[in-house]
Amino acid sequence: MTDTLRHAAHKPAESKPLNFFWFIPTHGDGSYLGSDRLSRPPEFRYFKQVAIAADALGFQGVLLPTGQSCEDSWITATALATATERLKFLVALRPGVTSPAFAARQTVALDRISEGRLLLNVVVGGNPTELGGDGIFLAHDERYRQAGEFLDIWKRMVSGQTVDFDGEYYRLKGARVDFPPVQKPHPPLYFGGSSEAGQGLAGATVDTYLTWGEPLDQVAEKVASARRRAAAFGRTLSYGMRLHFIVRETEEEAWAAADRLISHISDEQIERAWKRFNEEMDSVGQRRQAALHGGRRDKLVVAPNLWAGVGLVRVGVGTALVGTPKQIAERLREYQAVGIDTIIGSGYPHLEEAYRVAELLFPELGLAGNRLGVRDAIANEFSVGAYGGSKLAAAES
Repeated sequence: MTDTLRHAAHKPAESKPLNFFWFIPTHGDGSYLGSDRLSRPPEFRYFKQVAIAADALGFQGVLLPTGQSCEDSWITATALATATERLKFLVALRPGVTSPAFAARQTVALDRISEGRLLLNVVVGGNPTELGGDGIFLAHDERYRQAGEFLDIWKRMVSGQTVDFDGEYYRLKGARVDFPPVQKPHPPLYFGGSSEAGQGLAGATVDTYLTWGEPLDQVAEKVASARRRAAAFGRTLSYGMRLHFIVRETEEEAWAAADRLISHISDEQIERAWKRFNEEMDSVGQRRQAALHGGRRDKLVVAPNLWAGVGLVRVGVGTALVGTPKQIAERLREYQAVGIDTIIGSGYPHLEEAYRVAELLFPELGLAGNRLGVRDAIANEFSVGAYGGSKLAAAES
């Protein structure tokens, strides 16, 4: 980690606090990647624990993943919405997997049940094998053209229009939703796609463009490209980034935790994952993640405090910010300076790491933490308030 890299050409700027989301591990959780040791199965009771903690700790929302290995995000979010108060739910909207009319009705129902806490993550898909299991056999760029038609219909229906549509992929007559959503004209759309076709869809259609965690210059380039695409349509976007976090009180503790997380991954698992990333999937973003580490354990620090160890075996985002609260806050401010205003974080295991991020990192970022309203002066063995700790000791001396 050189000073040249650490203080690369982007100077952090003062701006409003980041929006900070967390993650519901609907495919399972654990303490060691690549191992079932200390693992936690994908059970709703555990999802509920994570969601309630995130709500209480001050996270603004949670992302629910999608795919064959995940519990359904719509049904899970609906159940979690009834157990939380403020938390927003970023749920997958899957063009091609479902019809736009059915998705519009689902959207309005969940937005109403959650009282306006629904966000939509447009997922076109990057694994042809998995997509085939859902009956989708379109080529990469064609999936994005289909998604454009889907979102056109979906937006019009959710905003209250009766839709007649005759396109390349969809034909509808008199499609409508009879109930209005809470959020007008519709719940916000998020989307992540690194390809030319993906950025074109983002520029024309969505509200927030997402990227997986990459070195600062790569993120800056991607944001600038997406901004140009949106400007061509007379639109502006906001920008978010998906990252893992390993934050500890000392740098030594943080890097030791990173090493421990991947300590049970075998070379065979890395080889299988590498083959999947590069031969089975057609996702440009996934290939960019894999290229950061190249399948090598000795090439995992890819930028200051940015570690690609998770990506040795994990599909999707494979990078984590590793370090002390001050170090990670500095890195996040650098990303913020190039346009990132929303962070979607995660950490293993997700319940404990939600507390670490909120308790250690949030104060450095100027974010509101614990919302439970407990008085600082509560008297117990952790207190330094009026009835305990140093003040009590001073009174007795």
